Amino acid sequence: MSASTAPPQDQASALTPAPARSPDIPATPAGPPPTASPPAAPPAGAPPPAVPPAGAPPPADPSPAKRRGADTRALTQVLFGQLKNLQPGTPEHTRVRAALIEANLPLVRYAAARFRSRNEPMEDVVQVGTIGLINAIDRFDPERGVQFPTFAMPTVVGEIKRYFRDNVRTVHVPRRLHELWVQVNSATEDLTTAFGRSPTTAEIAERLRITEEEVLSCIEAGRSYHATSLEAAQEGDGLPGLLDRLGYEDPALDGVEHRDLVRHLLVQLPEREQRILLLRYYSNLTQSQISAELGVSQMHVSRLLARSFQRLRSANRIEA
Repeated sequence: MSASTAPPQDQASALTPAPARSPDIPATPAGPPPTASPPAAPPAGAPPPAVPPAGAPPPADPSPAKRRGADTRALTQVLFGQLKNLQPGTPEHTRVRAALIEANLPLVRYAAARFRSRNEPMEDVVQVGTIGLINAIDRFDPERGVQFPTFAMPTVVGEIKRYFRDNVRTVHVPRRLHELWVQVNSATEDLTTAFGRSPTTAEIAERLRITEEEVLSCIEAGRSYHATSLEAAQEGDGLPGLLDRLGYEDPALDGVEHRDLVRHLLVQLPEREQRILLLRYYSNLTQSQISAELGVSQMHVSRLLARSFQRLRSANRIEA
């Protein structure tokens, strides 16, 4: 075979154009495919990797709440890093600070949920807790190695407790009594669980090592969040207000004016006649006893009483 004559297959290959190749995909070099390198052997003494049992489900992804919490912590850390390098009072500092407050509002709502039993609007409690959050943001130092939620939670809860102590109560009680009331409540719950019944005042006092009078004072202070109106109707029972149920005619009220008038008239009498009237109507002595007391006759005592009455009637401005 001459050099100018090519085999049929070589001629076909020479005449057939090469397939078009995309310029974005690099040409694969000829040769066998590269073989994967074997995995590195574990170091000596290392425990073997854990192999899940056959048929075990794949590990579940973290819940959305945990993912949001992790994202919030990461965002808070980044924002504090930016806030550290900004000058207070600048627009950029205000923007980053506002972003920190908004990112950590769920922390305030979580703290406010602990006070749902106080019968106070939850919006007000959240607003007060937000004030505590702002104070915590202004005082937080990222370089101390403390997570911000750990630092901020006591400040938020303390601000809410201060609000309930100073603003919610219409009847203010001493701070020591209010703090002791919290201990009395806790002891009451523990003793109720232990005894299966409501504990007595003596049992609570023995548990806290205080007097029964202090326990009663704490219980009364715990009920003093709001002053009850005397004229407000009682809810649920349909009864009239306390003023209508507790009010009564005090017979001693009529005697107040009379005693004041008599006191004014008695000072106008001579001293002996004043004493006779006091012995007769305040000490309830008879005329005979008065005569023996003063050393005069009973008839003379009777005449002195009649003369005293005449002077009192003439000096009485009401009858005049």
